[in-house]
Amino acid sequence: MATNKENETRRKGAIARGVGVMTQVYADKAENAELWDVEGNRYIDFASGIAVLNTGHRHPKVMAAVHEQIDRFTHTCHQVVPYENYVRLAERLNALVPGSEEKKTIFVTTGAEALENAVKIARASTGRNAVVAFSGGFHGRTFMGMAMTGKVFPYKAGFGAMPGDVYHAPFPVEMHGVSEADAIAALERLFKADVDPARVAAIVIEPVQGEGGFYVAPKSFMQKLRAICDEYGILMIIDEVQTGFARTGTMLAIEQYDIEPDLVTMAKSLAGGFPLAAVTGRASVMDAPAPGGLGGTYGGSPIGIAAANAVIDVIEEEGLCERANLLGNRLKQRLESLRDDVPEISDIRGPGFMNAVEFADPGSKAPDAGFAGRVKDIALTKGLILLTCGIHGNVIRFLSPITIQDEVFGEALDLLEASIREARTA
Repeated sequence: MATNKENETRRKGAIARGVGVMTQVYADKAENAELWDVEGNRYIDFASGIAVLNTGHRHPKVMAAVHEQIDRFTHTCHQVVPYENYVRLAERLNALVPGSEEKKTIFVTTGAEALENAVKIARASTGRNAVVAFSGGFHGRTFMGMAMTGKVFPYKAGFGAMPGDVYHAPFPVEMHGVSEADAIAALERLFKADVDPARVAAIVIEPVQGEGGFYVAPKSFMQKLRAICDEYGILMIIDEVQTGFARTGTMLAIEQYDIEPDLVTMAKSLAGGFPLAAVTGRASVMDAPAPGGLGGTYGGSPIGIAAANAVIDVIEEEGLCERANLLGNRLKQRLESLRDDVPEISDIRGPGFMNAVEFADPGSKAPDAGFAGRVKDIALTKGLILLTCGIHGNVIRFLSPITIQDEVFGEALDLLEASIREARTA
């Protein structure tokens, strides 16, 4: 079998450089929270394919469901020959998404595709064009996804003009000088100076920003946003692509805000490693597009659908929402214990097991991407895979499978602490 170095040389010759790669570790096999590369090196996976594996690599129940489906059929295109488990999963998501009104669902393949379709649905339902998103938000790499994303590099740089009628408001991050009141005031100014709210179809927001830095939207802010949407007849799209499926301590993060969304987008951990995404929302809104206006050849793959039904079973049967809170508390406690010795730690945050640590220069308080990068790189040499995020690149986010074994989690915390301490002298 080729070595990591040999594979990396081949990759550089064969794959466009725009497909960025965070490590030069080439996977050979994986199980739950552990991964082995082609050279036999073992890693603890705190990336989970960017929040895709809340139920771990190859969960036995998910794998069994996939094998059973493969033995029956792998593809018909639901729009040509439908299948029952697509209907059953839609019914389950309709029941999971908060709200008193009847709901309906569509399935697509990726999170970006889910966001694109949510905007299509919102425009069809309202007869309006404009969309408001937030600075630091991430909604995908398609053109509408890029337009809504609030981070320029690397997602928008060099790709020319974005689709029109997309506006951005500041996301409330108190530690970076944007209070909740500031964010609401800016949105009101946007409606007075840039776009008539009567032209706005939807406001799109992540309850916890993913790529943007794991900043948590305050509950009162989300409730004010809901009131603003109601006042102007704007639909509220909640992007749960990264926050969904037990990661924040509830099945969906929006459950913690005591509001009813109009549309919710889901992907990543929905199908435990298989490509599947969904849009669920109020039936009256979801039914706005005409037949044929929504869908896609691979949308709602039978294999992804089978996996997702098993994922929801696993979350419920294994109590993963409760476990996310337990693991997140342990992680944050370990990080808090380092504050006195590591003044570069400027913040520790996140609900459930959607946690992050932010680093800044102790003197100037300026974001310190170099420190975060050193922690990530040192951890990899020790066998722990980490991801950075944030518009300054100074945040490390933790996305371990929620199913991680206690002993492996303890080992990971030790490796993390050692990596942070070594980063101070590297």
